[in-house]
Order: sequence, then structure tokens, then C-alpha cells
Amino acid sequence: MPPPLEPGALNFRWLLRLRWGAALGQLALVLGAQLFLDLGLPVAAMLGVVAVELASNAALTRWARGRPAALASAPGAGRTIAWVMAADTVLLTVLLGLSGGPDNPFSVVYLVNVALAAVMLEARRTWALVALTLACFGFLFVQPSLPWLGAGPSHDRMMELHIRGMWVAFAVAAAFIVAFVQRVTRALSERDAELARARTQAARRDRLASLATLAAGAAHELSTPLSTIALVAHELERQLAAQPDAAADARLIRAEVERCRRILDGLASDAGAPTGEATGHHPLSRVVDEALDGLPGRERVRVEALGDLRREASLPVLALGRSTQALVRNALQASSESDEVLLRVEATDSQLLVEVADRGAGIAPDVLPFVGEPFFTTRQPGTGMGLGVFLARSLSEQLGGSFSLTSAPGTGTRAVVQVPLEARR
Repeated sequence: MPPPLEPGALNFRWLLRLRWGAALGQLALVLGAQLFLDLGLPVAAMLGVVAVELASNAALTRWARGRPAALASAPGAGRTIAWVMAADTVLLTVLLGLSGGPDNPFSVVYLVNVALAAVMLEARRTWALVALTLACFGFLFVQPSLPWLGAGPSHDRMMELHIRGMWVAFAVAAAFIVAFVQRVTRALSERDAELARARTQAARRDRLASLATLAAGAAHELSTPLSTIALVAHELERQLAAQPDAAADARLIRAEVERCRRILDGLASDAGAPTGEATGHHPLSRVVDEALDGLPGRERVRVEALGDLRREASLPVLALGRSTQALVRNALQASSESDEVLLRVEATDSQLLVEVADRGAGIAPDVLPFVGEPFFTTRQPGTGMGLGVFLARSLSEQLGGSFSLTSAPGTGTRAVVQVPLEARR
């Protein structure tokens, strides 16, 4: 996804589009007036002004593409926009002077520039443009009309055209203002939403780092007592060799200690910190193998493999498998003993899609937005820590992918993880 445009670059882009529309509209009005109204206007001079506007807009478009850094900062962009709008005000004054001066109903177009300046420029530049606009408009009253080629229409004819033209001018000005302001507002809203998503992801990464630190600390603190328990259990097993039942209990203690060690070894991955896992090329089928490895109730999981899962990709398979297992475990716990859970894994040309769906009770709409927050769970105390969805979402975002969770009461829950096959690390 490309980075969002800076406000200055965004405004300048829309200003250039507006200038194209304004210049083409002026060209149509000049030619229409000459062909249908017979006003005796200096068409050549007016077309020359429109040509200057078109040529300047083409040059500005080429300049903006070649020097995006000039519009990256707010001061630089504001200065450029202010100069362009000042030039447009002068060009509009020349056009009005060639076509009736203050009697031209299209003098209302001055307000378009003023309204856009209020949206795009800081206060001092906006007021400077207002002052320039007043000066230019006042000049039309001092010099009512620049020399025309010919005598021009009579006063009565000019008043009739003025009254009719006021409606057309108002419609044109209103359309330009509304279209531009709505476009800019919508684009800025999209940019704000993108920034909000970026802030949310940054906060999630911070929480993820805290969890990884907590996991590492827990592993360090528990390693010594677990080693002691394993050593004592080994001694007990040796001493109780003549008592099979007691020796079996000692072996069970050692097995459970070994299991605890494996859990501690996987805490970093379970905490969503796959950066410690080598991302060598692995077959995609290993994601399914890791997801089902040691999973209680795996016989209730229906696996659908689509695409070529034998192909290799540079992905942290262990972390993906553990996060998928957490989602499948959640689905199994949310389903009845007779219901299956769907695990669908699909490999396309560019991405890996993992879907986990159950037919459980679902999640209430007022609870769904909170699912995925650390340590938030809808299950009974002691049955989970509320990290499965959070870690799956965080991992998919770290890999440049996406995560979605949909649910409704009575319809079950569906979780979808999508990651690119060449992970962005």
C-alpha cells in the first residue's frame, strides 16, 4: 500500500485537476459565446489567456511529478499553491476585462478561489489572496472594460445577458466549490483513517514487544526450577525402579517437565515475535502440520488444502502454524463435541490464505470489536489467556498481510489470515 499523501501534495493535486476543468470550461464558454451569442468579444485575446492557463497547468503537472519533495513540506506546498491561485486570480481578471468587466456575471468565480484558499492555505496567505481578489475586482470598476474588437452589444442586450448569465455563473461556481471541497474532504478523511490504522498497528506492536519481553522473562525465571524438578524426578525414577507404579509417576513428572520446556521454548513465537525464527524456504504444507501438531481434538478438524502447498516460500512457518493452532483451538472450544471445525489453507500466486471457521454460538456484535485485544476472552476463567486472536492479527500485520474476524450470534465465527508469500520483514 503506498504511503498516504501529505496534505500539501494532496491539495496541490486537486488544485491542478480543478484548473484543468476551469480552463476547459472557460474555453467552452468563449467559443460558445462567439458562436451563439455574437457578442463581438476579442476571441483571439481571450483564447490566448486560456492557452496560458492550460500551458501553465501542464508545466505545473510535469514539475509536481518530477519534484515531489517540493510539496512534501507544508510551507513549501502552501507557498506554491498560493502563487498558483494568485496567478489564476490575475488571469480571471484579464478574462473578465476582455468580456464586460464588472458587468460580466462570471465575476462570481472570484469566490471559488477565495473558498478554496480558505480550505487549502493558512490564514495569512488566505487573507493575502482575498486582498488581491478585491484589488483585481476593484480594477474592473476603475477600468470597466479593456478595449474590445468591435463595438460590442448594446446596454440592454448586455443587461439581459447579465441576468441570464448570473444563474449560469452561480451554477458553475457552486459546482466547482462543492466538487473540490468534497473531494479534498474525502481524501483527507481517507488519510486520517490510514494514519489511525498506522497508530493502531504501532500500539499493537508495542503491546507485542511487551508480551515478548514477558515471555522471555518467564522462560528465564522458570528454567531453573524446571531443571531442578527434572533432576529430582530422574533420581526418584532411579531409586523407585523396584516399584513400577511409583517409577511410572516419576517418568510422568519428567515428561510433563519436558512439555513445559517445549512450551517455554515456543513462548517467543506464541507472543508473536517471529523475528527470532529463521525465514528459510519451507513448504507451505508445514503450516498445516504445525497447526495440528499436538492439538487436542484434531480429529474434529476438517482440512481443505487448495493450491500447491508443496511450493516453498520464505515465511516463518513455526509462528504461522502456532497462530493458526490458536485459532483452531478457539474454534474447537466454541463448538460442540459433534461439530467440525474447518481449516482451509489456500496458496495462490502471491499469497497464502488461512481460514478457520466454526459453527458455534458466535460472538455478540457489541463484544466483537474487543476480540483481539490482549487478555480479552469470552471463555471461562482458566480456559485461555485471550491472546490467540491478538497474536494471529499481529503476526499477519508484521508479515505485510491482513486479518479479519466475522461472527454473529448463532452463525459461528470465521477468522481469515492473508499473508504474502514473500513476507515483508
